[in-house]
Amino acid sequence: MRIDEIRYSIQHVRKRKLRSVLTILSILIGIAAVFALLSFGIGIQNYVNTLADESGRDKLFIQAKGIGAPGTDDNFFLAKDDVNFVSKIKGVDEIVGMYFAAGEIEVDDVKKFYFVSGVDTSKIDFVEETFAISILRGRQLKEGDLDKVALGYNYQFDDKIFDKGVKLGDKIRINSDPYEVIGFYDEIGNPQDDSNVYITKESFEQLYPDKKDKFGFIMLSSQNGIIPKDLAERIEEKLRKFKDQDEGKEDFFVQTFEDALATFTTIINVINAVLVLIALISLVVAFVNIMNTMYTAIIERTKEIGVMKAVGARNSDILLIFVFESGFLGLVGGLAGVFVGFMVASIGGGIAAANGFALLKPEFPAVLIIGCLLFSFLVGTAAGYLPARRASKLKPVDALRYE
Repeated sequence: MRIDEIRYSIQHVRKRKLRSVLTILSILIGIAAVFALLSFGIGIQNYVNTLADESGRDKLFIQAKGIGAPGTDDNFFLAKDDVNFVSKIKGVDEIVGMYFAAGEIEVDDVKKFYFVSGVDTSKIDFVEETFAISILRGRQLKEGDLDKVALGYNYQFDDKIFDKGVKLGDKIRINSDPYEVIGFYDEIGNPQDDSNVYITKESFEQLYPDKKDKFGFIMLSSQNGIIPKDLAERIEEKLRKFKDQDEGKEDFFVQTFEDALATFTTIINVINAVLVLIALISLVVAFVNIMNTMYTAIIERTKEIGVMKAVGARNSDILLIFVFESGFLGLVGGLAGVFVGFMVASIGGGIAAANGFALLKPEFPAVLIIGCLLFSFLVGTAAGYLPARRASKLKPVDALRYE
């Protein structure tokens, strides 16, 4: 396309500012919504991938079937004998049973209920690796820490869990028993996990004597060269026989770390797909709006088209003029939409982080930005094609006679 034809198209857009702005606004809304939603989707997927890399893809979980979180239903648990049996199955490397229960956490006479986890200090590095957590301040729990506690990330801050943040060396009460705070774990990214309380398994057994040797779940890793999924099937079969339970009626289930992440990712992808589909509706509206704008422009400029054809403009020249014009409107709308989407996602990510959902962190890779811009340009171009084709087919004589 010649520079004169490009200049002609842009001048027409500028000449009809209100109509152009309204057309751009319609595509801006759709692109902004799609950009913001996809940025969160990409951020969550990257979070999941990072979590998998840090935890290791060789991890498996055995969890008792029950209602709610592990340890919240006394009728469902995994026994110490189950841990000992599974530890002897070929392919199992490290293994640890995890205590888990709801507890009353008290600070300055204010009581809240959160989950308390009893950690086997001899396996604490394995536990932290599996959960992809590490001590941010203070130190880990160690053997003999019967009156010590490590807290989740959110306990450090005012108005997160308690009105006043907890500090290293402070005393808190768990089920009325006093504990000294010796460490804080780094941020995991959701309020539930970042409000957990960690004590040694010996402390847990003193605090919850009725739960001794009754684990909420078991964590284990597979040996090198062993496929976790195959190991999971082997464990399920052997543990079912050990517990003398019928197939399909087990009171436990075995899940690989990758399966757990895949389930989480699938749920997020479905939610994102639905939201993006809703956002695309506004792009359909934008498509129709651009098409209507271009049809109106052709009617208004029928005589101009006739003059251009009379002085030698070819059908392809007319077609390109109007297709470029509609594509230009789409591209400008896309640029504005990407900017607005970036601002909305950034603000939304900040709000999510402030409320404890650091995992909801949007990311803006170049492929997302370029993809949205190309998509908006293509939407504009496609919307303008039929009107442009109609304009290119006009006969000079009929166009010059048009009133």
